[in-house]
Amino acid sequence: MFIGSFKYSVDAKGRISIPAKFKKVMKPEAKDTFVMTRSTVQCIDVYPYNYWEEKIKPRIDALDDFNIDEAAFKRFLFELASDQELDKQSRLFLPKSLLEFAGIDKEVLILGQNNKIEFWNPEIFETQKREFPKPFAELAKQVMNSQK
Repeated sequence: MFIGSFKYSVDAKGRISIPAKFKKVMKPEAKDTFVMTRSTVQCIDVYPYNYWEEKIKPRIDALDDFNIDEAAFKRFLFELASDQELDKQSRLFLPKSLLEFAGIDKEVLILGQNNKIEFWNPEIFETQKREFPKPFAELAKQVMNSQK
C-alpha cells in the first residue's frame, strides 16, 4: 500500500526518485515498471505494472470503441500514457508531455494513494486542497457512509 507524501526534485532529464518506502511495498510482479498517465485532475497517475494489468487494463478493455464518450476517454487516457522501468537509482523517467500536463517543473509532491501513486506540482496540490468545496470531515462522512 502506497501511503504518505514526499517532496522530491525533478532532475534535468525529467527523472523522479521513487521513495524507498514505496519501493519496499512494490510486488515483484510489477518488475520495477510503472504505467503513467494523466489523471482526472491536474496530476499524474502512476500505477505499478502488475496493478495496471490486473485491475485497470480489464476495465479499459471492456470499453466500447463505438461509444463516443468511451472512445474519447481512451484517447485522452492513452495520449500522454507511458510505461517506464525504474533505473538502477530507483528513478522514473517522466515524459515532458506528462510533466507539462501536471505543471511539474523542478519540484514534485509524491502522494501515496493506496494502489497507485500521484505526482503533483506542490502548489497545485495545495490550491486543490484549499479550494475543495467540502471540509475533510464532511467528505469523510459522505464517502465512508456510502460504503455501508
